[in-house]
Amino acid sequence: VVAADIRDTADTVETIRSDGGQAIGVHLDVTSMDSCQAMADAAVEAFGQITCLVNNAALYGDIEGGRFNQIPEAQWDRVMDVNIKGIWQCCKACIPAIQNAGGGAVINISSLAATYGMPYALDYTMSKAAVIGMTRSLARELGRNWIRVNAVAPSAVLTEGTTEYMGEKRDKALEVIAANQALQANLQTDDLVGTVVFLASDASRFITGQTIMVDGGTTLL
Repeated sequence: VVAADIRDTADTVETIRSDGGQAIGVHLDVTSMDSCQAMADAAVEAFGQITCLVNNAALYGDIEGGRFNQIPEAQWDRVMDVNIKGIWQCCKACIPAIQNAGGGAVINISSLAATYGMPYALDYTMSKAAVIGMTRSLARELGRNWIRVNAVAPSAVLTEGTTEYMGEKRDKALEVIAANQALQANLQTDDLVGTVVFLASDASRFITGQTIMVDGGTTLL
């Protein structure tokens, strides 16, 4: 595993290694193509190939919610730069290596916001809807190379980012979210692991272009 983030990845790397896996940490700024390419090069140098890319970087916890016409232009541009352009650039950097490996998987993390329609977060919602569109287009474009491209769209996950974004309204908001689900509990980070592992593995070898909702039964497709 190559753990790549703009923040320190030492804890993630240590967790993987302590479980018997191999991992390296790489500093990554997805808004910089040079940084994305350096990440891909480091992965190939360390492990010889890339077979799976998980695009999880996004601005969420550190943005301000508000009515659509009150979102600062600088914030809008930053959200699009990270949440959309960042995925595109990571794909540009890594997909040639995945193709050289004979195929593999790209997994893009979208959000329930994209299908449910999250109010007072138009920039975030728009960016996550674009992730679904990008997933579908790339799936059609890369299928001939046996590169599968799928998306995962979770509900609000219990992370530091969710706490930061919701602020003092967190507990009430999470209560309302859970009440509107068929499975009435809030999503833990571990609840996403099985879906991502499935999409990364040969168990999903004939699935591409799909968005899997991991939302406790909020959206039924």
